[in-house]
Amino acid sequence: MYSFTMVKSNPIFALTMQFLYPYFLWALVALTIPVIIHLFYFKRFKKVYFSNVRYLKEIKEETSNRNKIKELLILLSRLLAFACLIFAFAQPFIPKGEKIKQGLPLVSIFIDNSFSMTSEKEDIPLLDYAKEKALKIVDSYGEEGKFQIITHDLFGKHQRLLSKEDAVAYIEEIRFTALVQPLSKITARQNQLFKDEEGDKSFYHISDFQKSIFDYENVKDSVGEINLLPVQTAQLQNISIDSVWMDNHVAMMQQPNNLLVKMTNHAPQTTEQVRISILIDGQEKPIRVGDFEAGSTMIDTIPVVLKSRGAHKITLKISDYPVQFDDEYHVALHVPDTIIALNIYEGAPNKYLTALFEGLPYFGLKNQPFNQIQYQEFSKYNLIIIQDVSNITSGLSSELSKYIREGGKVLLFPSVDNNPVSYNTFLNSLNAGRLELKPNSGIEVSRINTEEFIFKDVYNKIQSNITLPKANKSFHIQNSSRNAGEPILTNRDGSLFMCKYTYEDGLLYLCASSLSENVNNLVLNAEIFVPMLYKMAISGVGQKKIAFTITNKSIIEIKNTGVGGDNVYSMKGENEFIPGQKRLGNKVLLDVGDQVKKAGFYDIMNGDQVLESVAFNYDRLESDMKLLTSDEMEENLGENRLGIHIISETEQNDMTNTISAKDKGISLWKYFLLAVLLFLMVETLLIRLWRTSS
Repeated sequence: MYSFTMVKSNPIFALTMQFLYPYFLWALVALTIPVIIHLFYFKRFKKVYFSNVRYLKEIKEETSNRNKIKELLILLSRLLAFACLIFAFAQPFIPKGEKIKQGLPLVSIFIDNSFSMTSEKEDIPLLDYAKEKALKIVDSYGEEGKFQIITHDLFGKHQRLLSKEDAVAYIEEIRFTALVQPLSKITARQNQLFKDEEGDKSFYHISDFQKSIFDYENVKDSVGEINLLPVQTAQLQNISIDSVWMDNHVAMMQQPNNLLVKMTNHAPQTTEQVRISILIDGQEKPIRVGDFEAGSTMIDTIPVVLKSRGAHKITLKISDYPVQFDDEYHVALHVPDTIIALNIYEGAPNKYLTALFEGLPYFGLKNQPFNQIQYQEFSKYNLIIIQDVSNITSGLSSELSKYIREGGKVLLFPSVDNNPVSYNTFLNSLNAGRLELKPNSGIEVSRINTEEFIFKDVYNKIQSNITLPKANKSFHIQNSSRNAGEPILTNRDGSLFMCKYTYEDGLLYLCASSLSENVNNLVLNAEIFVPMLYKMAISGVGQKKIAFTITNKSIIEIKNTGVGGDNVYSMKGENEFIPGQKRLGNKVLLDVGDQVKKAGFYDIMNGDQVLESVAFNYDRLESDMKLLTSDEMEENLGENRLGIHIISETEQNDMTNTISAKDKGISLWKYFLLAVLLFLMVETLLIRLWRTSS
């Protein structure tokens, strides 16, 4: 379409009229036919005899002159009407004052198919309007155009050029998606396909242009001209559940597990009678009904009591209309059968430690002598306690380091008669501190860190008469510059009695004294010792995620239950699929990719056995339904160094002419059609109103 002009020379910058289809101008030759007919037109006359013809001769000459003028004017009107019609078919235009676009049309059309496009305009979803406009764009470029059709899904098939017929088929197949991409990422994908292509490149972005995805400031360059086509309706109100998380690391049975729920009212006015409810394994329970202030965010705490071990599927719900994709939030909790700790001791196991775990429901402790350690079973334990071991061998050091790296937790009580070199070698492997024997033996704890997870929410208020631990012999913990320990219990002199080190995915808890009650009275202090061991057993760095967001990058970590790496895991929910799988030691990483399309619960399967359940939720990026007007878009674009053009609704109604004017300049064919009508009207008036004698 673009290669047909009457200009054969270099690109033109002058405002000269050119033709899109110049071969129609050959039809102007046909205008000679009525001229020839007119010139050789002979009229037969009937003779009438008069006695005196002097006056008749004068009348005849006058009438003949008037008839000739009328006929010439009628002929001229007809010729001009037909000439204008021929010009209209040739589609004349005045090119823009810039280089004329040359080459094959390469057109990339982005269609916003996110959930915000479910909004309706005159009872029709905005997505349908967007698809209709995309079809008009494709049709405007004709058969010679090559097209890229792209959506928020960013499928692999989007990175190819299509014929007009295939592009139409792609557009008609587009459905809503849970995925949301910023517009800078869409532009990057368009650039990626077109950067090495030769031709006239144009990008079209058809969207409601929510503020949350409008980020053209991040677009550094574009190989094609970017055109924005807003498809919008009235501003919608929305309340969203943004996220849900637990304040504990492990869900426990028969006791409150606090879920913290973050919600936002995106509306400019207070929303009344918002109903919040919870579904636990399919059983719905109302939580509360209340008003939600305009533009506010709140975090609510909802206690959940789970009555059995294993997987539990929980959904938080709010009542909201019309935007509903973010009214539910799914979380998957897992109550372990038993939380088991391993105590590696030298001499005899500590009786207070054993009694503590026997008194905690759903907890267990295995005491294992230092000379009978079973390293291969380390991964089974939630916590490993090292009790008064005099020498940490290289084998034990290596296995403990590996256990911590893979997410394990170690609680270390050093023996007062230990080999300091072996301890510090182990601590150094974790980038932790050093142990140095204090010359002054007596220490006393003066401060509990209630901001750290171990003692957070344990005490409503620490009583002044609470008994704090004392030790008659201890070590000085000298922190490492590479990994400062987080204080848990602090002595009066400011030194550390108990601290925490994070190393990769795991934790090391280090005490400055022995566990022996003859040296340290910590085990005799139930107010400190019991909650401390309990919280350490359920703590963790990389606590198991209770929910995932539907993206193309979800990675789920599970324990490797296979032998020899032969197991193939599958996922079953709204659909069933086999995720990508990568084995790392005792872990398996499952790469979901783009296979989860719908929010809900998915079971991870090993054959017919359900290993665990995971929850997926829609991205909340579009929960704020704020749409940018054309003026706001212009303001956001600022200097608009990329030359982004916003196509108004009026221009969208005639995309063919808009595209022609955009790419070629000012289209004139409509004006020539009006001229056709004008000259035909002049002809009619001449025939009817100009009376002449025959």
